[in-house]
Amino acid sequence: MSKVIIIMGSKADLDWAKQITSALNNFGIENITRIASAHKVPLKCYDLIKQYEKENVVFITIAGMSNALSGFTDAQTHCPVIACPPYSDKFGGGDIFSSVRMPSGVAPLTILSPENAALASAKILGLSNPNIKMKISEYQEKKRAELEQADSDLVNGK
Repeated sequence: MSKVIIIMGSKADLDWAKQITSALNNFGIENITRIASAHKVPLKCYDLIKQYEKENVVFITIAGMSNALSGFTDAQTHCPVIACPPYSDKFGGGDIFSSVRMPSGVAPLTILSPENAALASAKILGLSNPNIKMKISEYQEKKRAELEQADSDLVNGK
């Protein structure tokens, strides 16, 4: 298992997906992006899930408004699913509830940041892939160094 499948509800989610793929590429994780709405083309969505789950992948789903995609995907597969819905001001952020309120037996993780969704995927894949695990450690060290540098700059008036 060293692949992430990103399923978007529509092409409108492409910029969000690109942020995720950029972060996944930094971890050296192969990824594929597809479009399949759980509302509009549920059979296509189901077929994609069944096609890719044979490879024991991590799915990241991107859908806003009424996010049936994440729950639908999770309910159809044994693989981990991460919902990464794009934020919308339209409903004062209230559309997030369609990503976090799931019925029993349906448990996609919800992570709002594209970079963090990629990181969570990397951590799942890193459990069985030492190269990804090493890249996570390097990423975390880089983040710590950035914070230490910011603190040092602040203390030294930079």
